[in-house]
Amino acid sequence: MKKYDTIFLDRDGTLNPDPGYINSLDDFIFYDFTLEALKQLEIFGDNFCIVTNQSGVGRGIIKIDELSRINNYILDQFYVNKLPLLGIYYCTDHPDNATKYRKPGVGMFNKASIDNSIDLKRSIMIGDSISDIQPGVKLGMDTMLVLTGKGNESRSKLGEITPTYFAKNLLDGVKQIKGSDS
Repeated sequence: MKKYDTIFLDRDGTLNPDPGYINSLDDFIFYDFTLEALKQLEIFGDNFCIVTNQSGVGRGIIKIDELSRINNYILDQFYVNKLPLLGIYYCTDHPDNATKYRKPGVGMFNKASIDNSIDLKRSIMIGDSISDIQPGVKLGMDTMLVLTGKGNESRSKLGEITPTYFAKNLLDGVKQIKGSDS
C-alpha cells in the first residue's frame, strides 16, 4: 500500500468551497465530503499539513484575526475528528509582492519540512490550482489536482505539468490513490 510521509492540502477549493475571499468564519464551510475523505486518506499518510495562499490579508480584504479564527476552527475540526494535522501554513503576500512563501513558491513546504522533519519526496500535494501542483512537482512530490474549486479551469491550463492524479474531489482522490496500488 502506498504510504506518504505527509499529505499536503490546499485549503480553498480543495477542503472548502471557494467563493472568493473568505473573510469571516461565518462564511467558511467544509465540503460535505471533506472530513470523510480525510479520514479515508489518513491510511495513506502519517500526517496532514495545510498550505494556503491567503492574499486577501495582503489585499486588505481579510483581517488577520479573522484568518486566525478560521484556522483555529479548522484545527479544532481536525482534532475532534482525530486527524493528525501538523499545522496550517499560510502566506498573506499580495501576488504583486510575492515572496518564496507564496505558492507556487516552495517556502511554506520547506518551512513545514524543517519544522516537522518531513520527507518531501515521500509526500503528496493535493490542490485545485496550477500553483498547488507546481511546487509539488518541483519538490519531487506526488501531486493530485482535484476538480473542485478552480480545478476544471486549472486542468485546461496545465501545459507540460502533469499531476500524478486527477480526481473529481478529495473523496474521489482516495479512490485514485487506492487504484494506483492495484
